[in-house]
This record gives sequence, C-alpha cells and structure tokens, in this order.
Amino acid sequence: MQEVTNWRKKRPLTKLAVMALLASGVSHPTRSQDAVHTDIGDIDQTTGESAFPKKRPYSPWAGRSFPMRPLFGDTHLHTALSFDAGAAGARIGPREAYRFAKGEEITASSKQPVKLSRPLDFLVVADHSDNLGFFSDFIAGKPEILQNDMARNWYNMIQDGEGAAAAYDIVTTFAQGKFPKELLYLPGSPAYRSTWQSIIDAAEEANEPGRFTALIGYEWTSLSKGNNLHRNVIFRDNGDKAAMVEPYTASPPLGSTNPRDLWKWLANYEEKTGGQALAIAHNGNLSNGTMFPIIESFTGNPIDREYAEQRARWEVLYEATQMKGDGETHPLLSPNDEFANFERWDKGNLDLSEKKKPEMYEFEYARSALQNGLKLEEKLGINPYKFGLVGSTDSHTGLSTADDDNFWGKTGASEPGAQRAGHPFMQNKPLGLSIMGWEQTSSGYAAVWAQENTRASIFDAMKRRETYATTGPRMAVRFFGGFDFEEADARGRSPAIAGYTKGVPMGGDIGPAADGKVPTFLVAALKDPIGANLDRYQIVKGWLDDQGAVHEKVYDVAWSDDRKPGSDGKLPAVGNTVDVANATFTNTIGASELIAYWKDPEFDPKQKAFYYGRVIEIPTPRWTAYDAKYFGVTMPPEVRMETTERAYTSPIWYTPPDRRG
Repeated sequence: MQEVTNWRKKRPLTKLAVMALLASGVSHPTRSQDAVHTDIGDIDQTTGESAFPKKRPYSPWAGRSFPMRPLFGDTHLHTALSFDAGAAGARIGPREAYRFAKGEEITASSKQPVKLSRPLDFLVVADHSDNLGFFSDFIAGKPEILQNDMARNWYNMIQDGEGAAAAYDIVTTFAQGKFPKELLYLPGSPAYRSTWQSIIDAAEEANEPGRFTALIGYEWTSLSKGNNLHRNVIFRDNGDKAAMVEPYTASPPLGSTNPRDLWKWLANYEEKTGGQALAIAHNGNLSNGTMFPIIESFTGNPIDREYAEQRARWEVLYEATQMKGDGETHPLLSPNDEFANFERWDKGNLDLSEKKKPEMYEFEYARSALQNGLKLEEKLGINPYKFGLVGSTDSHTGLSTADDDNFWGKTGASEPGAQRAGHPFMQNKPLGLSIMGWEQTSSGYAAVWAQENTRASIFDAMKRRETYATTGPRMAVRFFGGFDFEEADARGRSPAIAGYTKGVPMGGDIGPAADGKVPTFLVAALKDPIGANLDRYQIVKGWLDDQGAVHEKVYDVAWSDDRKPGSDGKLPAVGNTVDVANATFTNTIGASELIAYWKDPEFDPKQKAFYYGRVIEIPTPRWTAYDAKYFGVTMPPEVRMETTERAYTSPIWYTPPDRRG
C-alpha cells in the first residue's frame, strides 16, 4: 500500500488534477503554496493579476454579450394559404406578408393601401396545417380542382357574385368532414408538398440576418369538439432542414388532434434532421377548459409524468394575448385584480358550438395555469406549465397589425370599413351566442431579448423564455430576479448590468434561498417611443402553500405621478386624457419610464412561487374610436372605445431546495 501511495505522488499531474487543486486550495506537496506549475509556466497571484484587469472598462457596455434591446415580431400570422383565411377573403401570400412586415407599403385584400408605422424585427408565417394551400389554388381556378363537380359549383358561385355563400359552404363542408377526399390537400401529395415548399422559399428569400428574421413555421390546427388546441410550430433551422418534413396535421389517419402526438412528431423531426423546433400553445380562452388540463380531455385520466415532461420540453412559450381576446387572467379567477377585465372572449369555444361554463376558466388562462403548474410539479416532479409569455396577432389577412390606430382586423372580411364593428364576427343562434366585430382585439406582438436578429438567436431566446407579450405597443420591459439586488441598482441608467450579473432575467429560476435571504427584483420599463406613457409596473406573484392550495397577489412596485396608495393598499387611477370623439389622447399624465427595486414582503422560503411583471399604459383610444372618427359612424353603447395597453413578462420561478423536481 505504501508503494502505491509513493507512486501516486510521483505521477505527473493531469490538467484535471490542476483544476481540482485550484478549486480546493490544496497545493501539490512538491511545489510552492503560491503557484501551480502547468505547461504555460507557473500560475500564481502575480501572473493572474497581469492577465486580468483590476478595474471594469470605462465603457460599461464593453465586453457585454447580453441582449441590449428587445426585438418585436409576430409568431402567428396567416396568409391566403390558410384554408379559413382564404375563404374569408385573404389574398395576401407569404411573400407579400414578409414585405409588409419589413416595412413596405402593399395593397391589402380589400384593395386599400396599408403600411406599418415601423417595420417588425421578425415574423413567422404560421399557416394552418390542414388543407394547406387548397383555397388559393381553388380561387385561382386550378384545372385539377375544377374537375370536381362540387368545386366547380363553388367556383361558379364566386364568379356570379355569390362568394360569401360559396365560402360559407366550403368551410362548413370541411368542418363537418364532408369535404371531397379528392380535393383535400394532404401531406405526401404533390399539391401539399408544393405549398409547403413555397412557404419555405418565401421565408428564405425574406430572411436577412442582422436586419430581419423570417422564421419558418406553421400552425398545427387541432380542433377537438370545437375546442381550440392549436399550436404554432417554429423551426430554428433554415429551409434545407425544414424541407425534410411536411407539417403535422390534425386530420387522421395522417395526423391527430392530441398534443401528445404533436410532441412525438417534434421529437422525430429533431432526430431525423438534427435540427430544433418548439411549439407555442395558442391563446387558450377558446379551448373550453382543455388547454391546460389536470385531467386530459382525450383520456379522462389525470395527466401523468410523461405528459408533464413532454409538454415542458416542447411548449416553452404561451401566446398570452391576440386578436381573439386576452389570455392572462379572468375576473372570476382574479377578483381582486382591477386590471383582470381586459378584452375578454369568454362566451364559448372556437366555433361557439358549446357555451362557456365558469368552471372552465381555470384551465384556459395563463395565471391559473402557472399556479396549477406548481401543484402538478409537487405531484409529478416536473412542472408542465413552466412557460414564458409572448403575444401575437393570429391575423388571417397576411397583415401583422396590432396598433389600434392601424388595425386591419382578424380576417379579410373585417378589414377597415364603416360596418365592420357592428357586424357579427361569428354566432350560434340556437345557443344564443355571438361575437361582434367590435370585440376583435388589436393585439399583440412577441418581444424577444435576443443577442442578434437571427433565427438562431431569436429561437434560443425563446427556448430560455427571455420573452414578453405586448398587446401592441413596443415598450421595452426588463424583469430580473435574485437575492442580492439593492435599491441602488434601480438608480443607474443600465439596469441590465446589475440584472444579469446579480440575478436572472425573465424566464429564469432563482433559489434555493440561503438563510435569511429574500427574493429581490429589478424592474424597468421604457415607453413606446411613439406611444402612450406608462401608468404602473406591477409584479404578479403566485405561490403554493403548505396545504397544497394556490394563491395570487398583485403588487404595484413602480408608478407615475407621485400617487400614494390608499388605506386599502390600492393605487389610485392614473387619470384619463382620452378624447373619444376625436380619437386622441395626451401624454400629460403617466411616465416615460419606470425603474424600481422590489423585495417580496411576504416570502416564505418553504413555498414554491412564481413572479411575473405586468406593465400598464395610461388609457388610450381603442381601434373602435379610430374607426368611429374616420368613418363618421356612431358605435352602439356597449362598444368599448378606450383601452389600457399592457405587457406581460415571462415569469421567474422560486423552488425550495427540498421541493425541487
């Protein structure tokens, strides 16, 4: 045994051993305590000091690799290649959609000129997976399609001025499963393959790394019993890999409406191509309680660990706001939240075939899903609803517009016109359900903190959930969490330096907490340069108590105009400068920026929790006010004419050390 020990002392140190000695502070017994010998000579305090500066660079931004500004885009835009968009009047294709997003003026489907106030930074044309490309070929009179008697009759109806009736019959026939099989555009067919390749080609042509990013994607169009379970699939990769597959549909036998099968398809894609992809769950308010299940609607069984693992892996983001209403929370779920009653679509499911029931809300909205995620993690060891937040339009016009003063509607039929607000968007007369045109929401955009404007960088930011949702304004929003922030960190002009060096950004995890440590947060928001001032910055907290019950609380952490909270702890309203008749407002109230440090006053280190930021603008005219002014129409009294635009950050999670999965 002694010989073995002596032999080990004489054996030359490996690089791994040197690293271990440096980490432990134990020196090699044959050398000085002050240096370690390597093949680059001695490493000691003196050589270390000469290799590294003692002081930070004069320029605070030198040597920084973290994201400097948010990129704004849309992860959910439909063109004429989507079956329903084409039927509703869209004639804009992917190439025109990208040109528009890049700032060009184009002609809309309604033959009106249209242009964005500012170009977007990125765009995903996410056309529906099912019957992809059929309607654009049909409307063009493709001979192979018109050989079918039913298709020829529809086409002739359109030529004779009965286009609305024809479109309705086409969509109804498809929804009822009576669409002629020989007309279906299915994966594997030349027509489907050609359409998918045209989408890829349009993205490749539009993509300009460093200036504009065209991400390749599509929308998996799961509609289970009328309940919206759609997901937007986004590829990190270029066209060479995306072209190796075709979109996964929801139509059996080639596809499925069950998200478990989509996740398998995503895994197969990565295995086959060596690429990467993710899925963004569609705004869940039209799912009738099936978007964020505890009990799976497909099996009737509680979700299991496999479901939780796969959903957590593939669905790292959630679409929290879009044209079909807002998906953050609901007044019945958050009765103490004065801003919860915002742009609600809560009458039924996607096709209004089933009336909404109050017990469904819990499984449709982001905040309650985040809370239930804490409960499920306790049971399954993994949180299936650990998602970041984005907004997007879900526009079916080929036009990504989310500004109230430049709102081009959900469909081609709802592009600007004097009657669009008062016309039913959809209805089910037997059930007494209707959604009016004015209920369309001018929302939203996805904001991404990426190092550069490229597919890889934007995708990677999405994967780490360093994203936030905005209902349209391009406000810059920061949210950092940790245990070491101080009030002084909120007094500098570069909160990101303290944020990244002392904590984690939105989408990250903090913890476990050392003895006596309490989570601290650094928040900052800068108004949209051409938009409204800011009212307040709030932190929404959700937590799981020792009895397994979930709770929530909204804290005002930064606000404008030197207001003081009342005896009830509520902050007074910021005021209102909106002139509805003239569709104007003034920035004489509110603040151009809000920066603050906040320490959780009710922290329990034994309880799981999440925190996310919510930024509220001062009141501004809603798109209906702009329409009333432009077209000289009087809106019915129930029409909302003002709005409070907002942004939602991705959460930051805290997990106690003994409860980490």
